[in-house]
Amino acid sequence: MSMTCSVPGLTVPRSRFPVPGHDLVSEGAGLSTTVFAGGCFWCVEAVFMALDGVHGVVSGYTGGDRESASYEAVCTGTTGHAEAVEIQYDPTVISYGELLRVFFSVAHDPTQLNRQGNDRGPQYRSAIFFSSPEEKRVAEDYIRQIDASGVYPDPVVTTLEPLDTFYPAEEYHQNFAGKHPQQPYIMAVAAPKLRKVREVYPDRLKKA
Repeated sequence: MSMTCSVPGLTVPRSRFPVPGHDLVSEGAGLSTTVFAGGCFWCVEAVFMALDGVHGVVSGYTGGDRESASYEAVCTGTTGHAEAVEIQYDPTVISYGELLRVFFSVAHDPTQLNRQGNDRGPQYRSAIFFSSPEEKRVAEDYIRQIDASGVYPDPVVTTLEPLDTFYPAEEYHQNFAGKHPQQPYIMAVAAPKLRKVREVYPDRLKKA
C-alpha cells in the first residue's frame, strides 16, 4: 500500500444513496459468504468487520492462480489478482444488498479504475466476485441503479467477475487495522472510512 494518503472516505449522504431495488432472498438459517475488492484490503476489511450480522472477514487474493497468491507477487500488479475480502454474514441480519450499499457508498470509491487514491494497479481494482447468477444479477442491477441516481459524477467502473478460488492472505494482514490502529496508512485511510461507516450507518453497527 502507498504510504501517502488515499481517498479517506466518501461523502455521499446515506439519504441520497439508493437502497438496492433487488436483493437476494434469505433461505433461512445459515451463514453466507461473498467476496468484494475495493483497494487496500486492510481498509475494506475494517469497514465490514464493524457491521452487525457480519461474522467474519478474511483479507486475501482472488482473480489469479495459487502459485502467485502472495503479497509480494500481487503487489507487482502482474498476477491478475485483486486484493479482496471474503465476508461471512448472516443474511437474516444483514442482506447481500445491504452489504453492496455499504461497499459502494463508504468502503471505497467505485468510480476509480484500477486504483484507490494513490494505490494504483489492477490489484486495487473495484470488483465483485460473484458465486451465483443471483449474486451477479443483484450486483448488476445495483450498479445500474447507482449510475442512474447520479450520486457520483462519474460512472461506476466496478467489474463483475466469477469467483474461482479465494486465497487468504498472510496472517499478518488479517485484522490489520484492528491490530495496528496507529500505523500511518491505517490512520490516514482506514480510520476515516471507519468514522464514515459509523456516521452513515449507525443502525448497522455491531452492538458494543
